[in-house]
Amino acid sequence: MSYRSHRAGIQPARGAVYGRHTRSRYSLPLFAFTAALALVLVLIFTPNQVQVAVAASVPVGHAQTLNVNGSYTADAARDSYGVTKRVVDVSAPAASVPAGEAQLIAYNMLISMGMGDDQFSCLVSLWNKESHWSTTAGNASGAYGIPQALPGSKMASAGPDWQTNATTQITWGLGYIDGRYGSPCAAWAHSEASNWY
Repeated sequence: MSYRSHRAGIQPARGAVYGRHTRSRYSLPLFAFTAALALVLVLIFTPNQVQVAVAASVPVGHAQTLNVNGSYTADAARDSYGVTKRVVDVSAPAASVPAGEAQLIAYNMLISMGMGDDQFSCLVSLWNKESHWSTTAGNASGAYGIPQALPGSKMASAGPDWQTNATTQITWGLGYIDGRYGSPCAAWAHSEASNWY
């Protein structure tokens, strides 16, 4: 519609096309309805709910295990739940991280002997009890050093510096444990039962 015909009050014929753009009286309400519907759908189906729907589609029959206080195991499936008592070895101490140079030396020696962290934990508990990992620990009976060799001079078989060298004492102590008990955990169990090893 030209400016002149608009000023003259001439109305275009119904459904006439003006240039490139046409608009029916329903297009704005239809656009508003579509936008509102899209907003409602976004609010209803949040990403969290989509994840829940995906998680709910896990195949039935895959049991899960839950450890409670380290002494019970609970087996759960979709339609059933059971609790099974599990025996826990209470004689083995909790896993340890090497604290200090002497423990690091002992840890590396145990690993080279093919033993794992469980044996190191037992060794830490054993030698904490005996000497607190002190190279100069001694008692009235003549036991001496980190492993509390009795008499202390036995450790001379591992090196002449047995009185002050942690590596020499640990080498002797691990040899003694291996020869007599087979492992630090066996030595620890004996020490707990009889208060000596």
